[in-house]
Amino acid sequence: MLIWCNIFVKTVIHFSGFSAEQRLHLFERISFCNIHVFTVTFIQFASLPNTSRVLNYFKKKIHKLLNRGVMFSHKLKYTKTYAAVTLGYILLTQEGRHGPDLCCWSVCRFLVTVCSLLLIARSDGSPFTDCIQSKGKAGFYEGSIDSTESGVKCMNWSDVPGVIERYPGKGLGGHSFCRNPDGRIRPWCFFPNTRGRMDWGYCDCKQGSLRLQGGRSKLEGTVEVYLNGVWGSICSNGWDERDAAVVCRQLGQGYRARARVSPLSRLVVSVVHWQSVDCEGQEEDLLQCSHTVWNGGECVNRQAAAVSSSVFVPVRLSGGPSAYEGRVEVFHAGQWGTVCDDQWDDNDAEVVCRQLGLGGIAKAWVGAYFGAGSGRVLLDEVSCTGNELSIEQCPKTAWGEHNCDHTEDAGVSCIPLTDGAVRLVGGVKGYEGRLEVHYRGQWGTVCDTGWTQTNTQVVCRQLGFRSGESVSAGRFGVAAGPILLGDVRCIGKEPTVTQCSWRGWFKHNCTHNQDVAIVCNSQRRCSMSVPVRLVGGENEREGRVEILVGGQWGTVCDDGWTDRDAEVVCRQLGYSGLAKARVMAYFGEGEGPIHTDNVKCTGGELSLIDCIKQPFGTHNCRHSEDAGVICNYGLQKDSPEVKEAVGSMCGLRPSHTRQKRIIGGENSLRGGWPWQAAVRLRGSQADGRLVCGATLISSCWILTAAHCFKRYGNSTGLYKVRVGDYHSLVPEEYEDEYGVEKIVLHPRYRSDSNDYDLALVRVSGHRAHRGVPGHCVTLSRSVLPACLPMRREKVPKGIANCYITGWGDTGRAYSRTLQQASISMLSKRQCEQRYSDQFTSRMLCAGSSHDNHRVDSCRGDSGGPLVCERPSGSWVVYGVTSWGHACRLQDAPGVYTKVSAFMPWIRKVIGK
Repeated sequence: MLIWCNIFVKTVIHFSGFSAEQRLHLFERISFCNIHVFTVTFIQFASLPNTSRVLNYFKKKIHKLLNRGVMFSHKLKYTKTYAAVTLGYILLTQEGRHGPDLCCWSVCRFLVTVCSLLLIARSDGSPFTDCIQSKGKAGFYEGSIDSTESGVKCMNWSDVPGVIERYPGKGLGGHSFCRNPDGRIRPWCFFPNTRGRMDWGYCDCKQGSLRLQGGRSKLEGTVEVYLNGVWGSICSNGWDERDAAVVCRQLGQGYRARARVSPLSRLVVSVVHWQSVDCEGQEEDLLQCSHTVWNGGECVNRQAAAVSSSVFVPVRLSGGPSAYEGRVEVFHAGQWGTVCDDQWDDNDAEVVCRQLGLGGIAKAWVGAYFGAGSGRVLLDEVSCTGNELSIEQCPKTAWGEHNCDHTEDAGVSCIPLTDGAVRLVGGVKGYEGRLEVHYRGQWGTVCDTGWTQTNTQVVCRQLGFRSGESVSAGRFGVAAGPILLGDVRCIGKEPTVTQCSWRGWFKHNCTHNQDVAIVCNSQRRCSMSVPVRLVGGENEREGRVEILVGGQWGTVCDDGWTDRDAEVVCRQLGYSGLAKARVMAYFGEGEGPIHTDNVKCTGGELSLIDCIKQPFGTHNCRHSEDAGVICNYGLQKDSPEVKEAVGSMCGLRPSHTRQKRIIGGENSLRGGWPWQAAVRLRGSQADGRLVCGATLISSCWILTAAHCFKRYGNSTGLYKVRVGDYHSLVPEEYEDEYGVEKIVLHPRYRSDSNDYDLALVRVSGHRAHRGVPGHCVTLSRSVLPACLPMRREKVPKGIANCYITGWGDTGRAYSRTLQQASISMLSKRQCEQRYSDQFTSRMLCAGSSHDNHRVDSCRGDSGGPLVCERPSGSWVVYGVTSWGHACRLQDAPGVYTKVSAFMPWIRKVIGK
């Protein structure tokens, strides 16, 4: 209505050379406001010579409407200062006493006033808005609007992964009509943005819409609200920061809102809708706030409500292995800080990924999964619905209010979808629908030209079903996105549809009326096989288990994972020997989706698919729980001849170990550092807690740091030594534990100093966990001593192969698997410049100078080895991890006890 009214007013303005008869005809057109009495009134107005009589007649009509309970959204004065003067101009102009422009200005103001009054005066009392009229009994929008306020067409709901399942029974399906399944007042939809990713916005449903007028930018101005077909302002009575925050949130314009005022005299629109507004501050929409309808009184100081707002709170991801995952950090009040993981879930992750412009699958992480941050914890108890544009729009605590520390820092993964992934959309069940393929951040359909039953079998098998059939294209609705594939030709053996022959991406001669639609066999998943591979192992017989589902390789969660499951995997891969299960990401954490959980094999199945009892994608796991296997387990056991040979060797690593320089840290290979040992606490209450790293230097002695015994003392009964360990929570083939017979601290070590930080520990002749007598440590290809340096031996210049190893802090948490990192030795001058007189001649310092790849030893690495490779190929322990000012800080290298400076004392103690 208001749009027509505006056109009508502009017509009067631009075509103002009207005769009295023409103007009278225009006045009669005011009947579009749906109250016929005003048509009669205008006709009578045109024939009345007395302005006061016109005014009195007009007042009577107004009072009749008031008595009928009609509320007016605009103040109308009954003196000549407004209504009488306006009507007077009309009459005088009809008599030819004034020019047409003056008349039309009067008509314009009069019509704006009358429109604002009459649009709310319908007989049924309902406002003029499709959004409200089209709501069902449950309060959810059921209309047919399918574009956003900015005019962008909405996406089909079935094109948005998981949204239909998240809001069942809320009107979502194979259509693009706007909906409000989350209970918001205003319907919304998803749409593709200019970067090829998905975004969301409110729909073109004006009731309650806001705009800012008269500001210097789109982030400030007088607040105008759209009610019942009319834009109007709000009196500034009681206007405060909470009200302004709701306005900025509703407009999607940032996180910091300021309440302002603006003189009414400057307003282009003279309508005032509300006398006052009272918001709590957390509302999504100004209509959710309590408000007082304007009753014709005065606005305080004749001022209207206004706001100014800032851009969205900046967000970044830190500490992750890639650009699309990491610890969530937000910027507020001039500083970066973290978010506590209380109530942190995938909905919150989805909002963070959207704000960062990252598509794919959003996954929430808790417990400082990507490492503990620094600085302040800025947010807590974030509770997003998943549809917000910014984390600031989610319910949460006030800035800086929390009960957390950095061990609870929240993180996210925005896992990109793999090109070639397939899905079925538009169907009622997951096994039917229009076929769509993923490519470069978008989903598209497949043209049915040349489509065969063989093609359908490949697709259904890719999705995990036995078979299927193609159906008519229109059965599951018409798509609106791109058509990605055409002329697909499969021979039937391909694991994915993109491995069939086809013309190329976007190459086709079809319309969406020719989209491929499929119904797969819903009774049973394909029992023949699901593609399986092993990733991250040292050879082809071991690794992290990954399966191919829907065109994407993904992992298996280790809940309930046993040797029987491993046996089936190895059988499927063609191995007949003993199979060993590995859990807790033993072979490293995977990427992409986790496809399944709670696998339950009896051991006799031919394929892993026969052991999967729940739908793909159902799990409650992280990638730190990825399952793995070792096939033909035990074939590499050392022979007696090998054991005898290794007993006289030192500093030798297995020949299969990868030799490449690592900047930063990564999981080592099993047995790659055979001299690595660990000092752990004994006793059931201690639970084998790691105290320090250590280096095996003979079959009976280990070398570590003296400060490792500072906290618990040097009583031998408190400790045990573990050798051959790789994953700290999984027993391994060569792993063993021994008691401690003797602890010898350097006699000049003082607990208040970092100098002389060295200790020797003699391993007892009986194993700590069995009590069976033995001869110190049993050596093997995976348990060997490191070589000791010569007295005063220096690290040769130009040596590149120096490494530190341990289970210490990786920047995300204490590692479960043995870590390794290449490290650069620094000169004595560099070390003295950094640490001054704290650095002595009995120390080394080392670290990486790369700002983005800072490497040094950290908490938990204390006592561990710094080893370098001699030209002859043997490895020498040149340093023992001692101290440093901080972990991974630039210009703060780690400090190590120089082993060569203590060789006389070492040989004296161990008897060599």
